[in-house]
Amino acid sequence: MRHRAPTFAIAAALLCAGLFPRPSRANDGPSLPDAPAPSAVAKARSRPGPPEGKARGAASALWPAAERQDRAEHPFWNRQNVALFAWVGASRALDYSSTLNMRRRGVEEMLLTNEIVDNHPAFLAIEAGGTALSIGASYLFHRYRHHRLERWTSIVHASLATSGALRNYALQPAHASTAP
Repeated sequence: MRHRAPTFAIAAALLCAGLFPRPSRANDGPSLPDAPAPSAVAKARSRPGPPEGKARGAASALWPAAERQDRAEHPFWNRQNVALFAWVGASRALDYSSTLNMRRRGVEEMLLTNEIVDNHPAFLAIEAGGTALSIGASYLFHRYRHHRLERWTSIVHASLATSGALRNYALQPAHASTAP
């Protein structure tokens, strides 16, 4: 009887699968007719840019948004973004070294636990993750055409990390307690 149990389970599964209707496929039955193609007038109305056949100079007076959009488009890894991302990475490296220096002098970490900071690989991964998160946020702003926010994300992040690192270096060492 025990040897028939797997066979019975397979048969039951196949029987249950046969009770439910199959999902329909595109070529199984009658299909809907194709939608009509949009006309040239409808295409021209839906486009945000200047109409075809107009000169660029004449169209910029009629379509100033299209001219601004052309100027704002840029590749993500252009020279300015690479410099900003390098600044973010350098400021995070400075924050890493200043925090370790601060811990060596006996000062307590405020934002993270001391166990995380004292675990150097974990702390390094957090700093690298912060840099990657900043670049990812900038990419999302770039992708959705918020180019000012794309750049300001890196500027604010690098500025805050640098000011935090400078503050860490400026802190006085913790005094040893003389209590008995």
